[in-house]
Amino acid sequence: MDFRLEFDPPSLNKKIDLDDTIMLVGSCFTDHVFNYLVASKFRAVQNPNGVLFNPVSIANALNRYVQHKHVSSIELFEQNGLWNHWDFHSNLSCTSQEESLVRMNEAISSAHSFLKHAQWLIVTLGSAYVYEWQGGQIVANCHKMPASHFTKRMLDPDEIISTYTKTIAALKQFNHNLNIIFTISPVRHLRDGFVENNRSKSVLIHAVDKLISQQDHLYYFPSYELVVDDLRDYRFYAEDMVHPNYQATRYVWEKFCAAAINGRSREVMKELDQLNMAFHHKPLHPDSTEHMKFRNKYKEITQSLAARFPSIDLSKEITHFS
Repeated sequence: MDFRLEFDPPSLNKKIDLDDTIMLVGSCFTDHVFNYLVASKFRAVQNPNGVLFNPVSIANALNRYVQHKHVSSIELFEQNGLWNHWDFHSNLSCTSQEESLVRMNEAISSAHSFLKHAQWLIVTLGSAYVYEWQGGQIVANCHKMPASHFTKRMLDPDEIISTYTKTIAALKQFNHNLNIIFTISPVRHLRDGFVENNRSKSVLIHAVDKLISQQDHLYYFPSYELVVDDLRDYRFYAEDMVHPNYQATRYVWEKFCAAAINGRSREVMKELDQLNMAFHHKPLHPDSTEHMKFRNKYKEITQSLAARFPSIDLSKEITHFS
């Protein structure tokens, strides 16, 4: 007897290869995908501006990377002893204005260089709600400023489509080889309200659907649908009932691999999984002959993998087993 309907996302027309480089931007769900990619030895970077939730702030960040537009001192403001920027998460804020500028501009420069040659960009949209600072500027982070200083509203789908049509054109002019995967975060923004959260997600889904129907190099991966409609159970959420737990994120990752990563890379990833388990093995008797044989075995396996796939950095593993 079946108690749920399993959903297999359609395969992408073009697949990610282990040799590809990947930038990820967007909501906190981005962290999970990034961690799985890095564990599988993909060359990836995530959220140079820090975590971003709304589509406009994500687009603003991408445009800044393309233009290599550095932050100036007049763009920063001080709040609670930290120098902040409306387009950056507070984890880049510092007690010194100069240090904040250095951190933010280094992030922009690194993102500019990486994105110029990246094969993939994964954009995870979190919420269609935006907060506008006095004067109508959409902010990525409120930096604990009083709520009375902001106007909260929901973006219109056409607003998102218009914004991303321009941003995607700029990205493709900057990097002709760039492929873009959109996905909607399954994290539930319940502080907006139950009904409001669903409306917000539906706006994002509608806007992305319109975008990907217009261009060939755009793809959609249904992270949101896998958690909400396939798993469809509170036991796949953390204790806060808002964030998907390990089981859920692992399930989404496995579905992502099947749909978006090519067969050759998935085979190598199986070998890397075994290598990773050996790397984290805690021996009871590290000086024993048996463990020395174990280390020599995996040293040879690691060296063989490194020779077969020079683009994969296995120096840490080789050092560990040596």
